[in-house]
Amino acid sequence: MRRDPYRRIARFYDVLIEPLMRVLRVIGMKLQPPAEGMRVLEVGCGTATFLDLYERKGCIAVGIDSSLAMVDTARRKLIGRASIHIGDASRLPYGKRVFDLIIMSMTLHEMPSSVRPTVLNEACRVLKESGRILIIDYHHGPPRSPLGHVSKISSYWIEFVAGGEHFRNYRNFLAAGGLPALIDPHQLSIVNEKIVGWGNIALYLLSLKST
Repeated sequence: MRRDPYRRIARFYDVLIEPLMRVLRVIGMKLQPPAEGMRVLEVGCGTATFLDLYERKGCIAVGIDSSLAMVDTARRKLIGRASIHIGDASRLPYGKRVFDLIIMSMTLHEMPSSVRPTVLNEACRVLKESGRILIIDYHHGPPRSPLGHVSKISSYWIEFVAGGEHFRNYRNFLAAGGLPALIDPHQLSIVNEKIVGWGNIALYLLSLKST
């Protein structure tokens, strides 16, 4: 059985990490505002804080994560208000054209390079033709100010502490060109984008290309 890298940190995650993500979630919800009845899937949902925000605005919330510890924490937090599954993002257990919005927040950089294209293909499969994909992850470009250098160095050490495989995937993600390079081969168009964190973080809102 695969070792769960989050089994020890899951119960502390909201205290240690979520405050750092709060601003990104606010920006993300401005890029794609919630709407009553919107079906939202978060891939790599973690403790489901993002899903919680959308669910409270009347959305139908679904989450999937490979970490059992994270899934257990998310289920306790939402107490039946969302459907949270443990599973593989490269083999999503959902039918075609199901979701209005798919969220991937600080998820793709954690994955091996060989897996990322399949995950995006799966996201495209389960997304409605009129739907959107919201991706938040590291920006591969240069820092935009001295604070940008500080932000990137801080991220580097956070990823280093996360462990060998995690750190290698993070470095590969940036070296390969980050989100734009990953998005380009897929049937996706950029609807909106925002670079924040003094050039360290990128938010992309994507749609399926017209065929």
